[in-house]
Amino acid sequence: MVGIGGSGLSAIARVLLGQGYRVSGSDRSLNEQTEALARDGATIYKGHDAAQIAGADALIITSAVKDDHVEVAAARAAGMPVYKRQDIMADLMEGKTVIAVAGTKGKTTTTSMIVHILRECGQDPSYIVGGIMGNTGTNAGVGKGSVFVVEADEYDNMFLGLKPDIAVITNIEWDHPDFFKTEADMVESFAKFAQLLDQSDLGAGGILVADWDDQNIQAVRSQLEVFRGKLRGIYFPYGKEQTDVKYKTHPINIRTTEDGTIFELAPNYPYNANHPGNLITLILPLFGMHNILNALAAIKAAGVTRTVLNGNAIDWESLAKALETFKPTARRFELRADVNGVAIVDDYAHNPMSIKAVLEAARQRYPERAVWAVWQPHTYSRTQALFDQFTTAFDQADYVLVTDIYAARENLIEGVTSEAMVVAIKHADARHTPTFADAVAVLSAEVTAPAVVVIMSAGDAPQIGVEYLKYLQTKAG
Repeated sequence: MVGIGGSGLSAIARVLLGQGYRVSGSDRSLNEQTEALARDGATIYKGHDAAQIAGADALIITSAVKDDHVEVAAARAAGMPVYKRQDIMADLMEGKTVIAVAGTKGKTTTTSMIVHILRECGQDPSYIVGGIMGNTGTNAGVGKGSVFVVEADEYDNMFLGLKPDIAVITNIEWDHPDFFKTEADMVESFAKFAQLLDQSDLGAGGILVADWDDQNIQAVRSQLEVFRGKLRGIYFPYGKEQTDVKYKTHPINIRTTEDGTIFELAPNYPYNANHPGNLITLILPLFGMHNILNALAAIKAAGVTRTVLNGNAIDWESLAKALETFKPTARRFELRADVNGVAIVDDYAHNPMSIKAVLEAARQRYPERAVWAVWQPHTYSRTQALFDQFTTAFDQADYVLVTDIYAARENLIEGVTSEAMVVAIKHADARHTPTFADAVAVLSAEVTAPAVVVIMSAGDAPQIGVEYLKYLQTKAG
C-alpha cells in the first residue's frame, strides 16, 4: 500500500489485517497510524523503493500517487495489479449490509456516531472512519456483525466504488476544486453515489438518509427522480427547518451545558415503541447545530438498520445512553487543554461551511470567552476557488490568524496567497502569521483569559497548539 499512513489507506490496511491478509506499505514519513499498524502485524517502510513491493500480490495506492511513482512503475512492470481505494472497497464489504456516509461536512462524526450507536445497541459492525474514533481509539475495525459502516469520501470519486444499502448525505458544498471543477460536477457525483442504492435489495431500492434542507441535496433528489422515473427505495429526510420529517428538533428546547448539548426529538416513528407520542430528551457531548444534525442522521441510519435487519425497535434508553457516551473523533472540536481559562481546540475544518460551524460551536461552548481563530488554508486550488466564501466565514471569531497555505499535493498558484486572503477577509482583526512560530508568538503575547483558541487545519497546524500549550504550561509554573 503506497501512502499507508494516510487516513484512507491506514483504515483499509487495518480491515485487511483483520480479514487475514498480509499487508505491507510505504509512506514518506511515519506517524501514529503506521506505528499502530506495525504493532498489529503490517510491514511498514519509511520512504519509497521499488524493492519494497517484492512478494505482494497487488498494490493499492492513494489518489495522490502518480503513475510514475517508483513503486507503481515497478508493479506495472512486474504485471502486478494496481488499485485505487474505490477499486477494492466493495470487495472489502462483500456480504455485509453497507451504510455509507457522505457529505462535505460532518461525515466523519456521523459515521463514528453510527458505529458507536450500533455497538452500544447490541450490534458489532465493521467500520472505516476518516479519523480516530474517540470510543474505539482507531479508525477501522472488523466486527462479527452483518453491518459495515464506511465513511464515503467524495474526493477522486472514491465513494462511487461502494455498494451501499443505506446512504447518508449530510450536506453538499462545493469543495476539492482540484478534482470537482464546478459545483455542478460535485452535485452530479453525489447523485451518482445515491444512484448506487439501486443495486440494493434493502427497501426495494436502498435507503437514503439526507438533510432535506440542503439545496444541493434537493438537486440530487431531482436528478434521482429523472434517473429513476419515480422515487424507488425509502427516503428518510431530516433537517432543522423541515416540517414534515419523522424526527424533528425543537430549537426552543435546545440548551447547552459545559458538557454538551441537550435537545429533544419527537420520534413519531416505529422505533419509539416505549415512548409513543412523547418527546425524547437526548444528551450529546458535542456542541453546535451541525452536530445535532449529525446526530439526527446517525439516529435514523442506525435505527432503520436495526429495524430492517432485526425486525425490532431500538430501545430508546440504549440509544440515549449511546449518544451520551459518544466521544468526539480526533481533531473534530477536540479539546487539547484548558489552562487557567485559556482553552486550545483542534479541528479539521478546512472549507468555509466547516469553519463557520466550528466557530459557532466555539461561541456556544464558551459564551463568555474571546474566540481566537487560527486557520491554515489547505491547498491553493481550494483557497482560490472558495476565496469569496472564506472571506465571510469568520464572523463568530473575535481575532483571526491566518498561516501560510498548506500545499498538500499541489504546486503554487500565482497570486493565491494568505496575505491576499487576510486583506479580503471581512473582519476587524485578521492577521497574517506566516509561520507556526509567528502564530505562537502572537498567541503568547496577546491572548488573555478567558479565551478559546481554535486551530483549524487539515494539514500540520495542530503543532501550533502543541507549542502554545508549552508556553501556557511554563507560564502557569
